[in-house]
Amino acid sequence: MSPRAHTPLKPASTAPEQIRNFCIIAHIDHGKSTLADRMLQITGIVDDRSMRAQYLDRMDIERERGITIKSQAVRMPWEVDGVTYALNMIDTPGHVDFTYEVSRSLAACEGAILLVDAAQGIEAQTLANLYLAMENDLTIIPVLNKIDLPAADPEKYAKELASLIGGSPDDVLRVSGKTGVGVDVLLDEVVANIPHPVGNASAPARAMIFDSVYDAYRGVITYVRVVDGALKPRERIQMMSTKAAHELLEIGVSSPEPVPSQGLGVGEVGYLITGVKDVRQSKVGDTVTNLQKPATQALAGYVDPKPMVFSGLYPIDGSDYPVLREALDKLKLSDASLNYEPETSVALGFGFRCGFLGLLHLEIITERLEREFGLDLIATAPSVPYEVTTEDGKTAEVTNPSEYPTGKIKSVSEPVVKVAILTPKDYVGTIMELCQSRRGNLLGMDYLGEERVEMRYTMPLGEIVFDFFDHLKSRTQGYASLDYEPCGEQEADLVKVDILLQGEQVDAFSAIVHKDKAYSYGVLMTERLKKLIPRQQFEVPIQAAIGARIIARETISAIRKDVLAKCYGGDITRKRKLLEKQKEGKKRMKMVGRVEVPQEAFIAALQGDDEVKKK
Repeated sequence: MSPRAHTPLKPASTAPEQIRNFCIIAHIDHGKSTLADRMLQITGIVDDRSMRAQYLDRMDIERERGITIKSQAVRMPWEVDGVTYALNMIDTPGHVDFTYEVSRSLAACEGAILLVDAAQGIEAQTLANLYLAMENDLTIIPVLNKIDLPAADPEKYAKELASLIGGSPDDVLRVSGKTGVGVDVLLDEVVANIPHPVGNASAPARAMIFDSVYDAYRGVITYVRVVDGALKPRERIQMMSTKAAHELLEIGVSSPEPVPSQGLGVGEVGYLITGVKDVRQSKVGDTVTNLQKPATQALAGYVDPKPMVFSGLYPIDGSDYPVLREALDKLKLSDASLNYEPETSVALGFGFRCGFLGLLHLEIITERLEREFGLDLIATAPSVPYEVTTEDGKTAEVTNPSEYPTGKIKSVSEPVVKVAILTPKDYVGTIMELCQSRRGNLLGMDYLGEERVEMRYTMPLGEIVFDFFDHLKSRTQGYASLDYEPCGEQEADLVKVDILLQGEQVDAFSAIVHKDKAYSYGVLMTERLKKLIPRQQFEVPIQAAIGARIIARETISAIRKDVLAKCYGGDITRKRKLLEKQKEGKKRMKMVGRVEVPQEAFIAALQGDDEVKKK
């Protein structure tokens, strides 16, 4: 235990003057979780025997991928000049898809540690998180991490960071989350510079829910930041938006394991357990108050996140549909940004249309459903929400190509995003070429130093969600970083491409694409399906069509039985008679036969090129 650490705080209310609420914000993989580990060790709340890497990352998937998906709050004691302070730290995710988690964490804090890798410098998500923190009027402590790396250049990046937020390069702290160098100085800086929380202790209780998780044994565990008044165990509380009333069975702090306490006062961060099993009764962003003496005005909640990417999730076994519904209900509790509604597909049966914040979000949710609930799922190709206006003036929002209106279309609007790309200057040309091929418009370029450029574009979201990030990384050898935010809509020349099997539309393969790319999409899908669908007793045409116009076609030839095998020698008319009989049979079979697309073909066709090549 560090000589400065204190025995863990007795979980009772602490005076607001001795509380510091802060979070760690950074680009993905800049060492937030490692720095949080050292803080837990130095403050002595996790002993060396219990310590493990990424201590606050609780999910297996987080530990395997080395990324933080869920924000985690933890309370640590730290002694300065004989006074023990309670530091409430929230470790936040760094990926652009989880910005919503970051924004909620910022609302529960008075300060933020802005962490930058001393070997990589400022990245796109660093800037995005910095602007978020500035909007919330937080005190920002700039920190360079990983100074022990051979490639670290703290002097260069300290100048870059100081010019960005104002101030002197000497004010930028230098730490190593791995070795623990400089972490105690950083904790002193947190106590000295981050303001203590302010609130009215005698007012009716008001606490904001900034996170919640579902526990199979204890029900919903709600994480709150108390703004006014106090919450005590065994009292009746009320959720202000849903008006639901519950008894507080347990209240306490995370240190970092749950520690029950005698209550939470002004500025404190902790958890509540009410025994509620219904996930919808604990909304993130809601205000908790006392039922007997309720507050009149709720706290300003969070803006509901808008889904950017839509995909259909279908169980491979149709009987798993109720399990999938329950699993999504539970995940919705720990991930407020997940949206879903039931939908049916002719090809895939019953499932859910889900809205995600991005492709990584979609990947993580699908993997969690498969791991945590034992489900086998098919995810349809990701799409974005379009607004379609028909000739008769009716407008429809289309999140699934099967919802695309029939008849004459007057206009189609697509969502547009403002993209910020940070890259070494050597790759500016290749990035411009990539962005122009995706219908991007250059807004401007800024040099952040001698080597690094920030490029700003507006681009259609539909061009980004599929494989833009992969192309960006491969063209820049992994050095470029990307951040984007929605900035309205624009009209575009978009069409719906249908895939027909023997004249019948297969809704799972339809897509809304730009007119210039419709032909290449049609050719790609018809060729892919030709390789994947097994041959039938009859010839099967695979067509790609825009409305009634066929733009691409492939044909799966029929399996033919050799009916002439038994004829050796003999009259030609006998052979011809057998062939004509076979031809009639094939014709009749083609009229009544149906093409069953095997499940594996669906999965492979929706997953993309690599899967087909493997076949």
